[in-house]
Amino acid sequence: MPAAIVPALWAQPVERVVRIGTLRPSARTTSTTDPQYAYLRNAMRELGYIEGRNLVLEERFAGGDLQRLPALARELVAARVEVIVAVAATAARAAREAAPKTPVVFFGNFDPVAIGLVSDLARPGGMMTGILIAPDGTLAGKRIELLEAAVPQATRIGLLLPDEPSIRAQAQETGKAARALGVQLVEVTVAQSNYAAAFGALVNERVSALVVAAHNYFVRDRQAIIDLAAKHGLPAIYEWREQVVDGGLMAYSTSLAGQYRRIAEYVDRILKGTKPGDLPIERPYRFELVINLKTAKAIGLAIPQSLLLRADEVIE
Repeated sequence: MPAAIVPALWAQPVERVVRIGTLRPSARTTSTTDPQYAYLRNAMRELGYIEGRNLVLEERFAGGDLQRLPALARELVAARVEVIVAVAATAARAAREAAPKTPVVFFGNFDPVAIGLVSDLARPGGMMTGILIAPDGTLAGKRIELLEAAVPQATRIGLLLPDEPSIRAQAQETGKAARALGVQLVEVTVAQSNYAAAFGALVNERVSALVVAAHNYFVRDRQAIIDLAAKHGLPAIYEWREQVVDGGLMAYSTSLAGQYRRIAEYVDRILKGTKPGDLPIERPYRFELVINLKTAKAIGLAIPQSLLLRADEVIE
């Protein structure tokens, strides 16, 4: 090999390795139990960030103990992450307080202005920006409206809630929608992941249908909820399409995979120099109604044709 060629080989550029942190209130999961585990990785890969080559993901899970979130956020700072992806309001707040100099992209079903994370959606300023699941409120009102359309004879509808204070906005919105429809709402909280006991309470309350609150615990534990709803013949509406694909009756929300693509794009822009406070907090504009006809038939429910015509996807 000519000597003149050797320096050119030595001069191959070294690819920069970036470190991204994720902070979640939930327990650690894998791609087999939580689609969010795979979606962020896939979205980052589409943008050229590949684990084991130029991406390190530092993941922290609170295991349901929200008091651990500040310490976990400090761990991410110690790990020298360049951006934190914080899932849910509690994680976003903990990241801001424990890591005030680290850019944060949050994701969730909450109002960041109302809870004091930012002062303005269009110009958040500071080190925070995010992707929201709903444009206003939590979509809980729309979900109960769709469920009532699917089960028009229901006069008592259950609301399954996680044992977490931040869920109250959803409960209040659901209650308001139920009152407007003349429906009695029965709230049941899942204590210590005891779903069997929660469904026992719903049955004792003689509810005819169920709204499963939007929460990452219920995405993680979706199969247990879906199986119990089927066992008791309860028509239920969920947050994400993935819950309906796995056997839930209905869901109304945005695309979870699409939301994570937007999160990855925001992370990419920050890594390339954009200030997080200059990125407007993004609210979705398109929503999907997904209905599983197989599940409806299994529990003996005839979905009205008018509702099927409104669906974006019908699983048969």
